[in-house]
Amino acid sequence: MEIHSVCCIFVLYLESIYISIMIKVSETAKSKVLQLMQDDGFDPTNDFVRVGVKSGGCSGLSYDLKFDKSQIEGDKLFEDNGVKIVVDTKSFLYLIGTTLEYSGGLNGAGFVFNNPNANRTCGCGESFSL
Repeated sequence: MEIHSVCCIFVLYLESIYISIMIKVSETAKSKVLQLMQDDGFDPTNDFVRVGVKSGGCSGLSYDLKFDKSQIEGDKLFEDNGVKIVVDTKSFLYLIGTTLEYSGGLNGAGFVFNNPNANRTCGCGESFSL
């Protein structure tokens, strides 16, 4: 077997492991995502949540969360707890092992990312650094 073939197989294997532990969706986040998708005219059985990381925020990187109906080449598609999630190639490694939560408490309602890769987060929880 050629080294190139072995490397490709290994990369595919690692990618399948990453996808299986990519982003977990809590029960509260699932309920809110499904409700908001339907409110915004998206079909939770066909459409998905696009999660990404972009430059910005007080800690250097910030999360991007929106609903989408189409995939872009290179997107990683997976599902957890009945929620379909798409992550772009650039954001993929930043988000491995992250749990999407939803908080509806007195301090404000919104989605929260519990990211084990983040070394530092800001007070609002919307940005992080590695």
